[in-house]
Amino acid sequence: MVTLTITLDPAVFAFYQRVAELTELPVETVLADALFKLAGELSLEAMRKK
Repeated sequence: MVTLTITLDPAVFAFYQRVAELTELPVETVLADALFKLAGELSLEAMRKK
């Protein structure tokens, strides 16, 4: 695993923190999952453009 440090707007962090609470997951996991899903969607979009 690679560890990263990111800066988030407090409102963005509050949103992901609430999702983490509702799913009973660590906020880091929720953020990692959200970024992974976005990467997949962007990859599919890029492949469609080719």
